This record gives sequence, structure tokens and C-alpha cells, in this order.
Amino acid sequence: MEAIVYEEFGGSEVLRHVTDAAVPEPGPGEVRVEVVAAGVNPVDWKRRYGWVEEFYPTTFPAVPGLEFAGRVDALGAGAAEATGLAVGDEVFGWTKTGAYARYALADLVLPKPAGLSWEAAASLPVAGETARRVLNLIGVRAGETLFLHGAAGVVGTVAAQLAAADGITVVGSASEGNHAYLRELGVLPVAYGDGLAERVRAAAPQGVDAVFDAAGHGVLPVAIGLLGGEGRAAKERIVTIASPDAAEHGIAFSGLMADRESVRSWLTAQARAAAGGTLRVRLAETLPLKEAARAQDLSESGHARGKLVLVP
Repeated sequence: MEAIVYEEFGGSEVLRHVTDAAVPEPGPGEVRVEVVAAGVNPVDWKRRYGWVEEFYPTTFPAVPGLEFAGRVDALGAGAAEATGLAVGDEVFGWTKTGAYARYALADLVLPKPAGLSWEAAASLPVAGETARRVLNLIGVRAGETLFLHGAAGVVGTVAAQLAAADGITVVGSASEGNHAYLRELGVLPVAYGDGLAERVRAAAPQGVDAVFDAAGHGVLPVAIGLLGGEGRAAKERIVTIASPDAAEHGIAFSGLMADRESVRSWLTAQARAAAGGTLRVRLAETLPLKEAARAQDLSESGHARGKLVLVP
């Protein structure tokens, strides 16, 4: 089968496009999917560099990619009974064997709503799960104000909409070229860079109750200041998914998926909302699988406006 494979850590040059990779066979309880679209995430190139082994240990040769949308191709023993799926069903979710491939074994599978595009379905699992998990961890609720750092990114876009739907005021940082887009989502936009804290305070004179850091770049001291300083109570309402120095500041870094039943519930609701047009999934570009290295370079550059998707 066609796949992207790497056998050592390094830059995008370690990714190889092959056409003779072995098709994985589903074991008991496993589902094999024919991948129609694979989402590209920052964690993909961070894994390629070997930076996130604590969360995602690598066995070589490795196929990148966590999330997919596709069709059920085969079911292992007992999988039909356990999942309620049949060959040909349209699904999306996470893989156990890597999504940058024609076929993959599915780790967590959900039915794809008929009105949801393949590209949008492949864009939801990581962003949707991460957004809801972190919002729950910081305990932000209706009537409160959230500072969302990196609000125009893929995770930020979903988090902003979920928070706004929960009755939360969202102040979101982004480059100025994304401010009009954020306003469409109901976000109060502020620019990155020096003076960020002052701009957030001006946008939210009532104060900030919680901070979701989805972008990193040294923002944690700003976040701590916005919540009143070094006290434990303030730090408990800050969570990052992007700042590797979180522990140095006493801030929680969230990188592990929530329990499966919660994830199923969250993503089922989000997929229905996306299919119905009430949750926007921002797509940047769809590329052929053989251009996986270019896709990861675009993701790493931070300049892609939305989700990058690969199509086998």
C-alpha cells in the first residue's frame, strides 16, 4: 500500500513516500480503515523530531499521523459486535498504526455524519478532543472571561467556538490578519507581541478568569500576570498545550487524551455541529499524501491558516 514512513528522528527529509508498505491486518477487536483523508498536526512533526516520546513513544519504522476519516475496510474478531460497525461504513477517529497511509488500524472510531466532508472529519479528532479537554481542565464557565492564546489556530478555533457556545467571553490572540476571522467566531481579538497583557486588559476590563495557551512562545508569564500573580489559585486556571517550560512556571501541561467515553461523547456532538454548520472547521490546504514532508513543513512554519489535510 501507499504510505509515508520514517526510520529515524530528524527533519522532514526523513519522511519517505513508499508504495509497497504492508497492509496492516486487524487483530481481535480492531478495525481496519481505508483512509480517505488524514489530518496533519504539530504533534506529527514533533514526534518526527523525537520531542514528545514521553507521550507518544515511537517504534521504527513509523507511519506519522494520529487522525483520519475513511471507510471501514475490515473488522477483526469481535470488532463488529463491539463497535456496531460494518464494512463500508464512513468513520473518523484515531489510528494505532499511522494515518499517512492508504490503510490503517483504528484505535478509536466514530461514525461520520453524512453532511460532514472527509477533510473536516479528519480535522476534528485532535482539535476537538484537545479543545474540550482543556476547557474542562481550567473549569471556565458561563459568565467568565477566557484568554485564548493562539485563537486562530486549529485547536484555538474549535476552543473559541465551544467556549462562546458555553456563554464564555473569549479574548483571543492572533496575528492581525486573522482578527476579522476571530470576530466572525465571536472572539475579541488582540495582537501578539510586546504589550500583549495591556491589550488583553483593554479588551477585558472586567478581568480574565482563565487562560488556555494553545500557541506557546513565552506567554506563560503574561498569563500568570493576567490572573493576579504567582498564587496557586491563579496557576490552577492556566493550562498549556504548547509551552515546554510549563513545569518551570508551575503551570499544567496537558498532552494526554481524556477517557474514551468522554471523547466519544464530545466528538459525536462536535461532528454533528460541524455537519449542521454550527461549528466551523477551518481548512487551509489539501495535499496529496506524497507531499507529506511539505505539509509538515507548512505546519511547522506556523503560517498555515487552518487545517492541513493529506489525501492518499
